[in-house]
Amino acid sequence: MPTTPPLSERLTRVAIRTLGNLPQWAQRLIAGPPVEVDGQRLATEVQMALRLLNALPGNDFTQLPLPEARAQIDAEARIFGGTHDVAEVENIAIPTRHGSVPARRYAHAQGARGRGTVLYFHGGGWVVGSLESADSACRFIAAESGLEVIAVDYRLAPEHPFPAGLEDAIDAYRWARAERPGARIAVAGDSAGGNLSATVCIATRDDATGPPDFQLLFFPVTDLSTKHRSYELFGEGYFLTEAHMDWYRDHYLPTAHAALDPLVSPLLADDAALTGLPPAHVAVSGFDVLRDEGLAYAERLREAGVPVTVQLVEGHIHAFVNATGVGKLSSRALAESVAALTRGLAR
Repeated sequence: MPTTPPLSERLTRVAIRTLGNLPQWAQRLIAGPPVEVDGQRLATEVQMALRLLNALPGNDFTQLPLPEARAQIDAEARIFGGTHDVAEVENIAIPTRHGSVPARRYAHAQGARGRGTVLYFHGGGWVVGSLESADSACRFIAAESGLEVIAVDYRLAPEHPFPAGLEDAIDAYRWARAERPGARIAVAGDSAGGNLSATVCIATRDDATGPPDFQLLFFPVTDLSTKHRSYELFGEGYFLTEAHMDWYRDHYLPTAHAALDPLVSPLLADDAALTGLPPAHVAVSGFDVLRDEGLAYAERLREAGVPVTVQLVEGHIHAFVNATGVGKLSSRALAESVAALTRGLAR
């Protein structure tokens, strides 16, 4: 179950929520002058939260030892994440080819399992992130959709570089297929977790039981082989930075050449690999280094004949799924994504 955070973290969380409920004029005073880039304006509440986050001491986790970096990311997720009550939360273990990985099951409605199962892979560049950092988003999805949600705590780099996390994600999906025979199963995830969701679909396309029935990709990493234009526009100052992505890539990939593998960079997959993949909803943030590669992947799927819906949250930064405790924009955006998920699994 989620751990009890320290008092200082809880006080910071209360302060963040209080500021998030201020009228927009007051938030603008804290946020500073409006920021406009590439024809879009940063939302006031997002700009305010970003300014507060940047003011936190030692906020560059890449300069910390890994255990401290991972603890900081979990703490930030608790501070900015919303509180969403669900009826059932259960810690479980999922067997894999290398043993097992921890997981957490969420269900809010009676018969949630019968409505469908969502396997959720957290973000964090394959290096940080955990069941803790994904807890708020998974609770939101379970409560909003009535579906069963299972968060998967796949192995992290650099202790376990590619393809370890992907193998765990594939094994978790195949376990779900075996444990939920006949059920509709989706994969979902944010950032690195969106990458794993996309690559699980590619890797299992030819399975006897088939690939997932739906893929929900939040600002997914789809191309580690190059840097798209959004890196130039948002590479610094908008939470996820170009330097962060370099740090993630260097920890995750065993060699630079691995970035060309379609199971690392699904945008590089050929049409044959993408044809027949499950319907997708791709949600990207307007102020995000990953924006353009997410939109490009949605277009590649569409060109391969995959049904795709795209959601561009123009005024937001990376990781809006983890910020439903601040203001209203994150919750509205995540609710829109969840609606696409429920429609997709109902087909």
